[in-house]
Amino acid sequence: MAIVLDTGHNAVPWRDYLALCKPKVVALILFTALAGMLLSTEGWMPFNAWFWGLLGIALAASAGAALNHWVDEELDARMPRTHQRPLPQGRLSGRQAVTFALALAALSMLILLVFVNVLTAALTFASMVGYAVIYSMFLKRSTPQNIVLGGAAGAAPPVLGWTAVSGEIHSEALLLFLIIFVWTPPHFWALAIRRVDEYAHAGVPMLPVAYGIAFTKLHILLYAILLVVVTMMPFVALMSGVLYLAGAIALGLGFLYHAVKLYRAAGDQHAMRTFGYSIFYLSALFAFLLLDHYARIFLRAFVLE
Repeated sequence: MAIVLDTGHNAVPWRDYLALCKPKVVALILFTALAGMLLSTEGWMPFNAWFWGLLGIALAASAGAALNHWVDEELDARMPRTHQRPLPQGRLSGRQAVTFALALAALSMLILLVFVNVLTAALTFASMVGYAVIYSMFLKRSTPQNIVLGGAAGAAPPVLGWTAVSGEIHSEALLLFLIIFVWTPPHFWALAIRRVDEYAHAGVPMLPVAYGIAFTKLHILLYAILLVVVTMMPFVALMSGVLYLAGAIALGLGFLYHAVKLYRAAGDQHAMRTFGYSIFYLSALFAFLLLDHYARIFLRAFVLE
């Protein structure tokens, strides 16, 4: 079945379907979900929990991403950053994207219900709907606080991983959720500053479009300060130890450095550096959580006993 238009090169349909899944975004989602799984237990994870749990979460995230492509087709066509995506270029139709997304979503729910647990399936479904429907269809187009209000869906993966293993929502899982929830606005706003003209042309009321770049820079700085405070909470709550604390402080100081430099820079200078650091920051922060978790397990098992 022909899927793409003639673009002067050999068409590879599976690549277009893979692009619908936003694999780089899904990879970060899976990493934070895996972190939630590992942090939820000091023992071995059951095979069903980690294998089928990660597979179900990945399929749901991919389904949400594919639906987002369909919802944003018109917007993507107006923006240089996204106009090469499969739907604006006509390589896939909206019907194909929706069919693909619904198939992934159905498979995801089947896997999570049969092999994991009902709670994880319900929370995964809620986060998928939150991103693909509530955020993509409504919040993104209606309010400059779209990223803040829609951030809950993107912050859910550690909780999903935690419930996949434990079968319950724990306060420590909610701390992981809170970290990503607070991290999301400054992460996306840095990109929005760089792409402010594109968002304005597409009619998306991102914060720098609605209130200006200077206002957005200030809020990035304020959120960076809040993020440093929030990332101290796992240590205060005795969820983690000094290894994590040292990493969180160092990474937080790095985020503050970039936020201050962005705040003082002219226009969109340093916006992409801040955006790039924010991705590194979240990955490294969760890596420190895991290192600290297993270091404390080792100490209890082989040193303190």
